[in-house]
Amino acid sequence: MPKITVREFKSADRPQWETFVNTSNNGTMFQKLAFLDYHPENKFAFRHLMFFENEHLVGVLPGGYYNTESGEYWSPVGASYGSIVTQDISFEKSLAIVDAFMEYCRGQRFKEVFLIPPPLIYCQNYSQHIEYAMLYRKFDFELHYISHAIHLKHGADFLQHFDPTARKTIRKVLRDGVLKIEDSDDYATFHDILLKNKARHNVKPTHSLEDLLKLRELMPENLKLFMVYHEGKAIAGSLLFLCNSKVALCFYNMMLFEYEHLKPMYLIMHETVRWATEAGYEWVDIGVSQVPSDPDPMTPSLNLINFKERFDSRGILRSTYHFTFG
Repeated sequence: MPKITVREFKSADRPQWETFVNTSNNGTMFQKLAFLDYHPENKFAFRHLMFFENEHLVGVLPGGYYNTESGEYWSPVGASYGSIVTQDISFEKSLAIVDAFMEYCRGQRFKEVFLIPPPLIYCQNYSQHIEYAMLYRKFDFELHYISHAIHLKHGADFLQHFDPTARKTIRKVLRDGVLKIEDSDDYATFHDILLKNKARHNVKPTHSLEDLLKLRELMPENLKLFMVYHEGKAIAGSLLFLCNSKVALCFYNMMLFEYEHLKPMYLIMHETVRWATEAGYEWVDIGVSQVPSDPDPMTPSLNLINFKERFDSRGILRSTYHFTFG
């Protein structure tokens, strides 16, 4: 089996890290250092790892601690997806990387590790070698979330594959012309809608306005904002994270609920799928569908799932791999 060594990331490694993620098989914007830079300095105790075979970089792992006293190593920290990023490598090399990681963790006396890889659809070439290697080494699962994604395999005919209610509603919205959807750079107005939307569920958004503006500054090519207008007033919006060349993620789809009767979310879904198809993406990920107020974090939001399935989406798992060191 290949001999893999582990080294902790240093600032001088940044160009090599970013190039590796950009050219990897399973990397996304969330595993890039440019994304993590939006966090205030010292908010998290990052400890990113790099894996080498004969001085050749074969894997990276963004991660660290939420609490340095807990003995828990997390990947990601401060992002949606993390875990081990690799090229399209063999299972044997994947197993060697996982073994090297576990040896490193034991040497650091970690108590537990939690890794959240991107779902399979984010891979350039579908492979779950790393995930199986972890399971073979007796990782278990902490949580699964249900996400939904639309496979853009139908090209320009995508609307024919939405359910009858979605097709009828979208055609009426487009025909009536009461709503307009446009590309936008108005993050302040969008974030105001986001705050009001989240307040209905007694939760706060993941990102402050300052966070979104920082991300726009750091990664402008990875963000796209749509806004919906009624009589000149912004009533809804969608912020896409363009995670890699395969997947556009609807990170936030939000509206002012007093305009719900105008069906702005149907227009957003139509425009998102249309744009992503023309831009050459293979999938649109519509995000997870859990009930945030439920004591069980895995409880599915059936109403939200039913809505997403109107647009020819399918369920995909967002899973947290976990290991306890004895």
